[in-house]
Amino acid sequence: MSTLYVENIPEDLYGALRDRARRHRKSIAAEVLSLLEDNVPTAAELKRRKHFLLRVRRLRSRPLRPTGRFPSTEQMQRGDRDR
Repeated sequence: MSTLYVENIPEDLYGALRDRARRHRKSIAAEVLSLLEDNVPTAAELKRRKHFLLRVRRLRSRPLRPTGRFPSTEQMQRGDRDR
């Protein structure tokens, strides 16, 4: 596992990080690692997101097929007018 050193962190940012780590009952290093894992996607995560987006686009491009189980909005409006 690699090691990362960060210098010249502004005091207010370091204080916010320290407070956040304390709230989550973690060390500052563990909190930084959690933030990086949550906010910096790996190559595998980017690939997973790309496949997901392709699947969503494919589903959205399909024409909707009426199931026949529910009336259309036009039919419901006409039914309300006929009452």
